[in-house]
Amino acid sequence: MNSSSLEITENQYCIKLSKDTFDLSLVRQLIKRIQAEELFFSRKAAIDEDIISRTNDAYEENFDRLEDK
Repeated sequence: MNSSSLEITENQYCIKLSKDTFDLSLVRQLIKRIQAEELFFSRKAAIDEDIISRTNDAYEENFDRLEDK
């Protein structure tokens, strides 16, 4: 029998796993994987914001205005 449970509240996630079914090394691997993905997605968001700002800056610099002619 697999006695696992997941409790989601407003402020936290609680995952309960049976020691008989899940060994500690697997739990550590899961935690590392979650942390790595969180870091990946936070960096990806920062890169996306930087690309958008650079694109906007480049557009403004290369935009021809009638008053410049």
